[in-house]
Amino acid sequence: MSDQIKHECGIAIVRLLKPLDFYHKKYGTPFYGLQKLQLLMLKMRNRGQDGAGLATIKLNPAPGTRYISRKRSNATNYLDDLFQMVWARLNAVAPELRNDPAWLKANMPYMGEVLMGHLRYGTHGDNSIEQVHPFHRQNNWITRNLLLAGNFNMTNVDELFQELVDLGQYPKERSDTVTVLEKIGHFLDDEVQRLHTWFKPDGYSNQDINHLIFDNLDIQRLLRRATKKFDGGYVLGGLLGHGDAFLIRDPNGIRPAYWYIDDEIVVAASERPAIQSVFNVRYKHVKEVKPGHALILKYNGQVEELPFAEPREKRACSFERIYFSRGNDREIYQERKKLGEQLARPVLEAVNFDIKNTVFSYIPNTAEAAFYGFVEGVEKELNLWKQEQILKLGKKITPEKLTEILNVRPRFEKLVHKDEKQRTFIADTKARHNMVGYVYDVTYGLVQDDKDTLVLLDDSIVRGTTLRDSIVSITARLRPKRIIILSSAPQIRFPDCYGIDMSKMGDFAAFNALVELLKESGREHLLQETYERCKASEHLPAEMVKNEAVALYDLFEYCQISQKIAEIVTPKNIKPEVRVMFQTLDGLHAACPNTTGDWYFSGRYPTPGGNRVANRAFMNFVEKRDVRAY
Repeated sequence: MSDQIKHECGIAIVRLLKPLDFYHKKYGTPFYGLQKLQLLMLKMRNRGQDGAGLATIKLNPAPGTRYISRKRSNATNYLDDLFQMVWARLNAVAPELRNDPAWLKANMPYMGEVLMGHLRYGTHGDNSIEQVHPFHRQNNWITRNLLLAGNFNMTNVDELFQELVDLGQYPKERSDTVTVLEKIGHFLDDEVQRLHTWFKPDGYSNQDINHLIFDNLDIQRLLRRATKKFDGGYVLGGLLGHGDAFLIRDPNGIRPAYWYIDDEIVVAASERPAIQSVFNVRYKHVKEVKPGHALILKYNGQVEELPFAEPREKRACSFERIYFSRGNDREIYQERKKLGEQLARPVLEAVNFDIKNTVFSYIPNTAEAAFYGFVEGVEKELNLWKQEQILKLGKKITPEKLTEILNVRPRFEKLVHKDEKQRTFIADTKARHNMVGYVYDVTYGLVQDDKDTLVLLDDSIVRGTTLRDSIVSITARLRPKRIIILSSAPQIRFPDCYGIDMSKMGDFAAFNALVELLKESGREHLLQETYERCKASEHLPAEMVKNEAVALYDLFEYCQISQKIAEIVTPKNIKPEVRVMFQTLDGLHAACPNTTGDWYFSGRYPTPGGNRVANRAFMNFVEKRDVRAY
């Protein structure tokens, strides 16, 4: 993706099913669980660049001993910094004690059997250490301690916040993380108190009741009650002080979650390849957490996947497939290739099959897999073209003509290079803007001046600012006759509110193209009329709200929006003609048949709160308010 946007976080849970001594004997280290958690987080570092944290729980602790450990970092090198702090404590121990699992568990932090890690990609708010997960809701009752980490955004934070206030609470802030923490924490308190009240009349001591709560705490019931009014996309992981743990996935399956179990370990993570790589397990053995289900890990080692909400239509985020998730997942890699392959025919038609004078390339780094598919697609289409040319010759075919046709080869080159290490600290805005234009560089001497068409594949176009200010500007220096930008994703038209930092309508190149087309066609008044409909529905129940902006896009052909986007991303004073071509919605669904979450392309949101956010984003644009829509 040429435009950088912040997006989903990463979460990992590791539950050791054997005592620490088992892993010391079998794998030569009592730190097996911690090492595996570190590797899982390293393999998912693409999911967070604003901070990282971990927490561990020791099973069956003696009262008065430390059984919860937590460490977080928001340093620039957050992941290295986090584990340097953790390992510094453990490496300071004498060698003979580092090989004594019982002593380590009794005396050192981070030596628990239940572990959770989190990588933060903050969509809003500050990046202080207080914003880094896991969050901890502390209590002297072991069963009421709650650690929470997640990959989520809620569309109805205000409603959930007000519910807490109505319960008599005074939450310290309105963020969705704190609100969700307190919401689950409230019902955890309630469930624990309910059990205590149930067992107390039978004459049990408080210590005995603690252990009865361990056995009888109904995590499924707790989660069903706590999440009843959640509206959003979420994967939430939680650890309870006595050792229960859970991972829940929203009823539409918007955010991704996977898990694996054997007789030694249970592991859950945001990405399947991370589990495969770290534990060396096959694709078929890693399960996807079902939408509306909770993976529940009891302190006694019992593991169940149970429903906590009614599953709805599965609308998994298609951006995960196009861009966010790492491409070493087998399905995702194949889907990205298919997205690229499907663009081959329309592009070849756009250049009139002038293979000789066309150079094909891509914008690194995430478009690489789509480009491989595009290459295969071009070669297939070219073979069909060669067959047609040969058949046209009929009896007039000669060895020379045949050789000429067969020797036609597409020109695939790596023309664009990203200088990922460049950072800009210049305070002056204009100077900084000029520096940003050099984030990308090009390979000179491969394009024929004023003759070649340069085709560049990107995986998606959000704002188009990097295309205009950097990529198109610098590739124009190669002096091609024409530049065609391909997007393997459809036009991004609507805000996201489930985890991706795309909440401002005015940021989207497609929306700005729409506004320009309305102005040019004398229909600018429709913006105000749409605004008034949004305003009128502002206080309706969420289920009655519809996305009012969809009708505006219906006024224009897909290609008209693309053409106007091309004008938007074309810098002034460059010579080559610029054209932009997008994947279609049908093409997206054909390439990713099991991933139908396309609301940022189609405006069809999976939860009622999504339509409200879309309308609020539209109103913010009309009111010229540069604020988030949720």
